[in-house]
Amino acid sequence: MNHYQETLDWLYAQLPVFQHQGASPSYKLDLSKTISFMSLLGNPERAFPVFHVAGTNGKGSTSHMLASCLQEAGYRVGLYTSPHLVDYRERIRLNGQLISEASVTEFVDKWKTELLARKLSFFEMSVGMAFCAFAEAKVDVAVIEVGLGGRLDSTNVVHPIVTGVTSIDLDHQLYLGDTRAAIAREKAGIFKKGIPAVIGIRDQETEPVFLEVANAAQAPVHWVPATPHEALPSDLLGDYQKDNQQMALCMLDAQTSFLVDAAARRRGMAHVIPNTGLQGRWQVVHESPFTVLDTAHNPHGLRAAMAQFVSIGEGAMHIVIGMVGDKDIAAALACLPKEAHYYFCAPSIQRALAAERLRLAGAALGLRGESFSDVHEAWKAAQMNATEQDRIYIGGSTFVVADALR
Repeated sequence: MNHYQETLDWLYAQLPVFQHQGASPSYKLDLSKTISFMSLLGNPERAFPVFHVAGTNGKGSTSHMLASCLQEAGYRVGLYTSPHLVDYRERIRLNGQLISEASVTEFVDKWKTELLARKLSFFEMSVGMAFCAFAEAKVDVAVIEVGLGGRLDSTNVVHPIVTGVTSIDLDHQLYLGDTRAAIAREKAGIFKKGIPAVIGIRDQETEPVFLEVANAAQAPVHWVPATPHEALPSDLLGDYQKDNQQMALCMLDAQTSFLVDAAARRRGMAHVIPNTGLQGRWQVVHESPFTVLDTAHNPHGLRAAMAQFVSIGEGAMHIVIGMVGDKDIAAALACLPKEAHYYFCAPSIQRALAAERLRLAGAALGLRGESFSDVHEAWKAAQMNATEQDRIYIGGSTFVVADALR
């Protein structure tokens, strides 16, 4: 086993990883350990300006779009996102390139004693690694995606030139609140004094919250306009990406530190995938039968993905679906079409909901199908049953897509 793999094994074994352990009242969001760790590291977060992006859905795609456009404008760009799908280093990119395996091992070797002594979370450690990498590379600008919430998220120690909240929906309620208004308040916690705050969705429940938090922070508010920018051609094929593109363009408009002209924006939107390595967002992996992977994992995201999936053909629909146990399973399954055939499975993480339990929950809502031992067995069965005219959707969880990509 090489040193990089040993390092990853140590990280996952020694540090609490939210994405594998799931919701727990003992898991506390708190900035104090991150602030202390940044001081120990020499405050790398102060070395570069930041586009800071929060939201329930769309924040990852928006972040990748921003990074792509900034790269096309000639800037050296750091990009921090989470979670990763296949390789841990997907979280930390320099001009679209993964940081080296050596940089991961060297960071952990150097700080392992402190990581243990300070009882840092996996996410706090990853943020520190990313910010050190960006500072050492002397990036011109970084695009930072919030991990969970905003106000108490570990990324909320950065010095942004613009902040953005893409969308608000019910997700991670144990930590963020059980109403959209409460969740909006947590997401808006990234707003900073005098820094433009771009908001993607304007509705009666969340608008007063955004305005209240922005006014208290003395942050000027910029709503994504009802009359949008011209839609630019993009290699991101999901219909839902239209809203994310508008969000990214408005964030570029709201700041004045980095000029990104029309040509760079057009190139950036057209080449998001090669520029940033983004995967798993309406990712077409076969044409016959049409097969798409998508990381939508909550009702808002699944409704958008299913609307497109249902509309794209006339053949039978085959849906490979798996979920994690700490989500609102019934609400998510209610977004799925009853006329599809289902292949219920469990992703390979501790949080996974057992495939048979998912099948029973689906059956209670009129979803017909069988359960399978893992994602690949379910996908294989869908391929065997599907004709060339049919379509296959694989998703329900980021971790289902990760297993499929592996």
